[in-house]
Amino acid sequence: MDSFYAAVHQRDDPSLVGKPVVIGGDPSGRGVVAAASYEVRRFGVRSAMPSAEARRRCPHAVFIRPDFQRYRRESEAIFALYREVTPLVQAVSIDEAYLDVSDHLGDHGSATAVAKAIRARVRDERGLTVSVGVGPNKLVAKIASDHGKPDGLVVVKPSRVAAFLEPLPVRRLYGVGPATERALGELGVATVAELRGLPVELLTSRFGRHGAGLFRFARGVDERPVETDRVRKSLGTENTYSRDLERREAMEEELVKMAHDVAASLEKREIAGRTVTVKVRYPDFVTVTRSQTLPAPTADAATVARLAVELLAKTDAGERPVRLLGVTVSNLDTDGVWQLPLFEGD
Repeated sequence: MDSFYAAVHQRDDPSLVGKPVVIGGDPSGRGVVAAASYEVRRFGVRSAMPSAEARRRCPHAVFIRPDFQRYRRESEAIFALYREVTPLVQAVSIDEAYLDVSDHLGDHGSATAVAKAIRARVRDERGLTVSVGVGPNKLVAKIASDHGKPDGLVVVKPSRVAAFLEPLPVRRLYGVGPATERALGELGVATVAELRGLPVELLTSRFGRHGAGLFRFARGVDERPVETDRVRKSLGTENTYSRDLERREAMEEELVKMAHDVAASLEKREIAGRTVTVKVRYPDFVTVTRSQTLPAPTADAATVARLAVELLAKTDAGERPVRLLGVTVSNLDTDGVWQLPLFEGD
C-alpha cells in the first residue's frame, strides 16, 4: 500500500488531500512519526523520525494521531480482496503482502493482468492505491513494487531479471542492512552487478551462510515460498513517556502493567514463550536490553512481571532517568503445551 496510514486519513477527509500529512505523536513533545504522506516526504520527513524534527522540516505539516484500529480494519478488507484472487497470501505487515498467483490466474491469463485487476479493485472498492511488483520470485517482486511507488506497476519478466537488478545498489537486496552494506563496500561492492562479480567462496568466508544467500540474490535466485502461515517469533509492547521516569518504583509499575498486557496477548493466542526481554532507553537515546530464558515456556503474567523487574535491576534505570520501557516474550511455543503456575498468581 502507498503511504497506508496517511492515505486512509486523506481518503476519509478530503480536506487533507494534497497536504503534507504526518501520522504520529505530538511534535511539541516526544512523539515519533509513524507514517508520512508523499507530500511531506519531499521535505525529508520519514517514519521513525522524532515528530519535533518533522515539524522543523515542514512547519505547515498536518499532524494526526494514529488510529490503529481503523488501519487494521482497512487492512483486513484489503487482504480479503487478495484472498479472493489466490489463497497463497503471505502478510509481511499490515500493509504489505506477497501473493503467489502461479496457479491462480483465472480468466486473467497472466500475472500482469492479475496485478492490474488487483490495483483497480483496491482503488475502486477501498479508495486507496497499491503499488504492485510482478516477478518470478519474492525477491524480484518486492524490489519491483518499491521501484514503482507510488501507485505503480512494475513487471520484471524472467528474461529481464539480471538487467533489472544489476544497476541497483546492494542495499535493495533482501537481507542487506547497513552493516552488510558497509562490509560489502569494504570489498569494493556498491551495486548488484559488482556483487555478482564476487565468487561464492569469498562471500561465504566473509559472511557465512548469509554469503551464499547474497550470491544467489545477486543473480535473482530466490527459492523462498509464499508462506501463508507465518510463525510469530515474539510478542511484546513498549511505551515512550512524555516525561522521563525517574523513580525506580514507577518504572517497575510500568513493567508490571506491560507484562500483564503481554501475558494476556499470549493467552489469547494460546502461545507461550521461554525468553523475557526488557528494553530501556535513556534520555540520551542510548538503548539497552536485558534478557533471561526460562527452562519451560510460560504465559503467566506474574512470572513475566517478576522477570521483567529483575532484568530492570541489571540496568542503570533508577540511577538514570528513562524515556522508554518495553517488555517482550520470545522463543515462542505454539504447541499449546507449557508450564502452568501451581497456584493462581504464583
